[in-house]
Amino acid sequence: MQTILGAGGAVGVELAKALREYTNEIRLVSRNPKAVNPDDQLVPADLTNSDEVLKAVKGSEVVYLTVGLPYNTKVWQRQWPLIMENVINACKQVNAALVFFDNIYMYDPNYLSFMTEETPINPVSKKGRVRNLIANMLINEMEKGELRAVIARSADFYGPSIKNTSVLTETVFNNFSKGKKAFWFSSVNFKHSFTYVPDAARATALLGNTPEAFNQVWHLPTASNPLTGKEWIEAIAKEMGVEPKYQLVSKFMLRLIGLFQPVMREMTEMLYQYDRDYVFDSSKFESYFDFKPTSYQTGIKTIVEQDYR
Repeated sequence: MQTILGAGGAVGVELAKALREYTNEIRLVSRNPKAVNPDDQLVPADLTNSDEVLKAVKGSEVVYLTVGLPYNTKVWQRQWPLIMENVINACKQVNAALVFFDNIYMYDPNYLSFMTEETPINPVSKKGRVRNLIANMLINEMEKGELRAVIARSADFYGPSIKNTSVLTETVFNNFSKGKKAFWFSSVNFKHSFTYVPDAARATALLGNTPEAFNQVWHLPTASNPLTGKEWIEAIAKEMGVEPKYQLVSKFMLRLIGLFQPVMREMTEMLYQYDRDYVFDSSKFESYFDFKPTSYQTGIKTIVEQDYR
């Protein structure tokens, strides 16, 4: 049995599809799980409740933690450490391996121009400090030898059929589809990597089913030579057949928008990711697994064909 905690999100849905290559015994866990494959087991659970987490993972060989909490600092501070503690304890109790789908918020901003698994840790945002805390909770268990686990890190992500969780979808694809200008934060002159969700899901499934991959941090496959903000806007506009018009969003503007859209206010502390190059390297994964990430042009084309035509 392989179990996905947080099965309803963009990554969880794609992961459920990818796991069929390895098993037909897939359990989907969320507050209101919906089947992805015809024979998925569905288990409703609140991951902040330790008893429900234990019941949800019972009988599992591998557990994937792909939860996407609301993009709210207070929610993250309150719920993430509790969820990680519950999941770690449950996995240890049932002797299951754990694969944690992570992001790069804990990395030192001065090293974003070329991020590897060895990038220094120095979170400058409140959300980054939360992510560092929960990653360290897991790393401590790995180092003590009490839990077999993998940390699978992704850059900002994009992909088909993603709603409300991809900045690129919300600010560029969706705006263009409504005849509006694209939004971009801070400056369009810097490179910005995006991980293609179907690649990330396939890679996460691969890590969970490769014993040699455990007790390590892996960057999930992400195309190299990322586009600048301007190039992203132009490439998406060309594929959608619209003019590449855009508006830059400053910190001040973001705060104003945040008065009406709270999720945008939550982006303010993360703007540093857009005022410098943000280049995510996944050569460790690509080399070990002989995996070629989807190109940005192919990713954009697929999204437009599936979601906007």
